Amino acid sequence: MQEDVFSSYNPITNFIFFMGAIVMTMFFMHPVFALCSLVCALVFYFTLKRTKGFKSLKFSIPLLVILTVINPLFNTQGKHIIFKIFGRPYTIESLLYGLTLALVVVAVFYWFGCFNVVLTSDKFIYLFGRITPSISLILSMIFRLIPDFQRKTTQIYNARASIGMAGDSSSSKKEKIRNGAVILGTLTSWALENGIMAADSMRSRGYGSGRRTSFAIYKFDVRNIILILAFVFFGGLTVVCAAMGGTEAEFTPSLNMAWFGNIWTITGIIVYAVYLILPTLLNVKEAITWHVLRSRI
Repeated sequence: MQEDVFSSYNPITNFIFFMGAIVMTMFFMHPVFALCSLVCALVFYFTLKRTKGFKSLKFSIPLLVILTVINPLFNTQGKHIIFKIFGRPYTIESLLYGLTLALVVVAVFYWFGCFNVVLTSDKFIYLFGRITPSISLILSMIFRLIPDFQRKTTQIYNARASIGMAGDSSSSKKEKIRNGAVILGTLTSWALENGIMAADSMRSRGYGSGRRTSFAIYKFDVRNIILILAFVFFGGLTVVCAAMGGTEAEFTPSLNMAWFGNIWTITGIIVYAVYLILPTLLNVKEAITWHVLRSRI
């Protein structure tokens, strides 16, 4: 069974979905819409990362709490005061705004995490290589920079640990600092050397000397057209609902937002959730089909 069905679609289809998901998440400052986006992003991220995805919660949950709690300390507007700290009111309106802002930030964080998994560097070059070959190459190298650094750091640490120079928990602070400095210096030297080798290799192959050609294995078939039409349909309906006031939300000086009594809010949440959950539904459908076929063997 394929790990992620959505990744097998054309990069254009992938890019359209993520741009829609990220842009709508950033612009819909409504707590229910923000929560919907975060839940769908988490489900898709865990689908992609499996059990490794749960490790991100130790960073995202504290970030969510901190952003929520800190906002009322700076934004004191609001009519309903919970308590006062240093003479400054801590209001429900500011707290709810901080929660909404935190949901949006964490949701965008997870959507970009899914983006990096699905849209690999070769897909990115496929999308923008003919338009801006130099920029697309630089961006693809940047995208793979952090994973490469993490792998190389682990290799250097393990190599030093094998000769007893890792600076582990039993070592003094001075030894740990010295070990960290050595790893950083080695990593910097490796990065510079690797960059020079890559530049020399590309120059020897004639990169930039003529018209650039490309090879791609991605096909744009009927299933891509159907999925893009689904994105356009549900995304367009969501935008229409937002334009009709379904995502309106004012937090200060008093709460004034569209709730479930508004037909545009209800419809908007439904079509918004369908749009965001479509890639996950593809994986669920594939998993069900796989188990059905295995049961018939």
